[in-house]
Amino acid sequence: MVVGICKIRFAIRQSRSLKDKRQVLRRLKDRMKNKFNISVAEVDNHDLHQTAQIGLAVAAADAAHADSQLQSALNFVSMEVEILDVSTELVNL
Repeated sequence: MVVGICKIRFAIRQSRSLKDKRQVLRRLKDRMKNKFNISVAEVDNHDLHQTAQIGLAVAAADAAHADSQLQSALNFVSMEVEILDVSTELVNL
């Protein structure tokens, strides 16, 4: 079993308040959960209204499938927001 983990830090330029940021994050997280069947959570930058960091996690039978799921999700995010930083890790269990 392989667990894929990805942290994505991105800008939300149109956000003028934390409420705006939460709306963007909620929509993005819901769409990712439905489309890719992965776990998504905000993991840092909670108090910054124009920057967010989310964590993605996926469990798969092999590394190729886990990596493919994370890359697909990352491509999706890159079409929605401006990505500032990405880190990805695959853990074999």
